[in-house]
Amino acid sequence: MSSMTGLGTASGGLMDRIAGRMTGRAERGAKVRGKTGPLADLYLSQLIPAALLVIVGVVTIWSASLTIAEARFTSHLVGIALGAVLAALVWRYDTRALSGMVTVLLVLDCFLMIMPHLPGLGFEAKGMTGWVQLPLIHLRFQPSEPAKLVTIFLMAGASAQYNGKIETFTDYAKLCGTLLLPLGLLVVTDLGTSLVILFAGAAIIICSGAPSKWVVPTIGLIVVTVALVVWSSMTDGLPHILKDYQLKRLIVFVDEAADPSGYGYNLRQAKIAVGSGGLLGKGIGNASQAGSGFLPEAHTDFVFALFAEQFGFVGSIVLLGLFAWMILATLLLAVRIDNPFSKLVLIGCCGMWTFQVLENIGMCIGIMPITGIPLPFISFGSSSMVSQLIAVGIVQSVWRHRQKAA
Repeated sequence: MSSMTGLGTASGGLMDRIAGRMTGRAERGAKVRGKTGPLADLYLSQLIPAALLVIVGVVTIWSASLTIAEARFTSHLVGIALGAVLAALVWRYDTRALSGMVTVLLVLDCFLMIMPHLPGLGFEAKGMTGWVQLPLIHLRFQPSEPAKLVTIFLMAGASAQYNGKIETFTDYAKLCGTLLLPLGLLVVTDLGTSLVILFAGAAIIICSGAPSKWVVPTIGLIVVTVALVVWSSMTDGLPHILKDYQLKRLIVFVDEAADPSGYGYNLRQAKIAVGSGGLLGKGIGNASQAGSGFLPEAHTDFVFALFAEQFGFVGSIVLLGLFAWMILATLLLAVRIDNPFSKLVLIGCCGMWTFQVLENIGMCIGIMPITGIPLPFISFGSSSMVSQLIAVGIVQSVWRHRQKAA
């Protein structure tokens, strides 16, 4: 019991530092002042690495377009342009206005999750469900991408009311249930994105003051549930909750030889591509492994393997450094901001980016299961790019309105 008490005390102290001791404190915007001048409303510490990552993505997709027909460079640029416009609009909007719209956000989140199942809207792309095509304008996108951001706002709004301290298990259960509802609607069609939402939502709940005596058993319950789902999907006569391709991805993570012509082949080729880059890489446009058809989806799911083959170990370290810079800058802003809602929104964005980076890069080198999670700002795909740039706009909005009353 004493060790558990010590764990709870340490966890509580960490949460207090991350949450900025939200309990009983009014917002003090002047705490985060920033410089004056034309750039005063831009949080350059986060904007600069984000912009550099977009440039890296442009170079990577351009090189991919030289040998991969599906890597349409013009479409990539259109996604960036659209995302930049929407990010600018979000930057001008005070996102704190969403803090009291929990019910509206929950309904919107659930609607986005079920859109692919609505008649006349949903369709499959390469055997994958979760896509929507709007009639008349023929616009195709993945609703799960904007749903990430809606979920972050939803969980931040639901958690901010506790001011950094969740005192009853009922309140903790309500927050978990709020996250579980949209998550349950998504997990069947898009397991990868559901993991991103789970990680970001859990980060918000933990940093909103959830005691470790409830968090630790919840994590254990999730692990047991996942194990049961995998076991059920592998056993004849039991409900197969996971789809065949989802199960194969998990099996290959344990045994690469289990699917030698499918996902096992993809994993093996990804590791070969990463390793063949060596120290300095083969140069732009010279990705003979990832760029010559040996590695499927080299411009989307396995884009890090394509990047590593061209820019090598040094380039990969620089790429990781840019991600770390952007995420750390966002986290530092979260520590300095006093508004509970804005603080938790930033925590959610950090959680989203952290998990996506670790998962995408990890699966390319064999230390994480294969999923369809894109690498932020780098992978080809307008839905992902637009959502990631809007997330940058959200961080910039928090900075821009830091000295204004909510």
